[in-house]
Amino acid sequence: MRLYIDPGTGSMLFAILIGLIGAVGWALKGMFVKLRFLLSGGKYTNQAGKKIPLVIFSDDKRYWSVFEPVCEELDARGFDTVYMTASPDDPALKTTLEHIHPEFIGEGNKAFAKLNFLSATVLLSTTPGLDVYQWKRSKNVDYYVHMQHAAGTITGYHMFGLDYYDAVMLSGDFQACDERKLEELRSLPQKELVTIGIPYMDKMAQRLADNPEVKGKGKNKTILVAPTWGKSGIFSKFGGKILDVLLKTDYQIIVRPHPQSFTSEKELIEGLMKKYPDSDRLQWNRDPDNFEVLKRSDLLISDFSGVVFDFSLVYDKPVIYVDTEYDSSPYDQCWLDTPYWILTALPRIGEKLTADVLDDLPQMIEKCLVQEKYSEKRQEVRDEVWCNRGQGAVKAADYLIEKYGELTQKEQTEAPKKPTAKAQKKAAKMKKEEA
Repeated sequence: MRLYIDPGTGSMLFAILIGLIGAVGWALKGMFVKLRFLLSGGKYTNQAGKKIPLVIFSDDKRYWSVFEPVCEELDARGFDTVYMTASPDDPALKTTLEHIHPEFIGEGNKAFAKLNFLSATVLLSTTPGLDVYQWKRSKNVDYYVHMQHAAGTITGYHMFGLDYYDAVMLSGDFQACDERKLEELRSLPQKELVTIGIPYMDKMAQRLADNPEVKGKGKNKTILVAPTWGKSGIFSKFGGKILDVLLKTDYQIIVRPHPQSFTSEKELIEGLMKKYPDSDRLQWNRDPDNFEVLKRSDLLISDFSGVVFDFSLVYDKPVIYVDTEYDSSPYDQCWLDTPYWILTALPRIGEKLTADVLDDLPQMIEKCLVQEKYSEKRQEVRDEVWCNRGQGAVKAADYLIEKYGELTQKEQTEAPKKPTAKAQKKAAKMKKEEA
């Protein structure tokens, strides 16, 4: 009798094997990096009793927009916070917020080496993979909290992305079911789950309200092409075919790849930029802040990138999403038998583009620009994934400050009490008499 493993299970087992191999490799590499960090002048200090109350860690400058609303709320409450970044040009380093103390801690492994020695009560980050690869839990950090950097679902991270956090901030209540199922399947202790909403989208919506769009701003419509990175993204699947079709129209075209594309698929992006250079019709955009480019665009073409929800739910504009046959095998989603939430949301907020109707894209754009049938569904998705609208930063700050108070009170309760001077004198006298 032959042993049969169905493709889904086989894919999952293969992904686990690759993850374990990667983890061992990173562990060995991490030991080497720590040793080199110390030998090259890096300081390891035991800060027991001198813990930083709250640390925010950002592995890239593009996440300042995610953290800024929370930092502003913490600053308004006078809660001192250390903001550690792995980007030397992070806008956070120029912040004028009195109680936010930015610090560049080195790039890549040097940053993780410092985090591995960190002493803090609470650490907040958007970075997945804690205690999986090179970023290890520090024995002197009491509590790790994860906050999402985009609307969507928590199962879209690479496998085991959130397993070793203590708490996860959710944007919508529905995300809790997926997290609890993953914990059950992996025999993990339950994390603390708190629904805060999406602070950066709150701020984006407020900016838009303060600076509304100018109607009839141009004769030709502007189409934004903004795919995610990886093998399921538009450019990996279709190359420049979409750009070929768009360049035959009168639309203005903006191409904004995911920032990670310039690192993880550099050759692909550089090839496309060379083949389709900037011109009076086409522009490549890499602005750190996407507010203006989303504001001036009339329609977005993307895949399952988080920008779809920024554009659709904040700006209330039409979307065309490309069916790229999403491969869940590298992600936490492959462990679940429930539908991937993003793939259930996309049909409710936009039109689907497939390879066989690519030539019909201009007609599809025109249809989307005038139809309002997705407006009601956009509100439905908005209610699911973007809870506590306008209050996300307040909810996040509430939780972080309360958690800090809870942990420090616990430490004080559990710490052994130092004997009074009178008790010390009495003990010394008894010891002397016994001698």
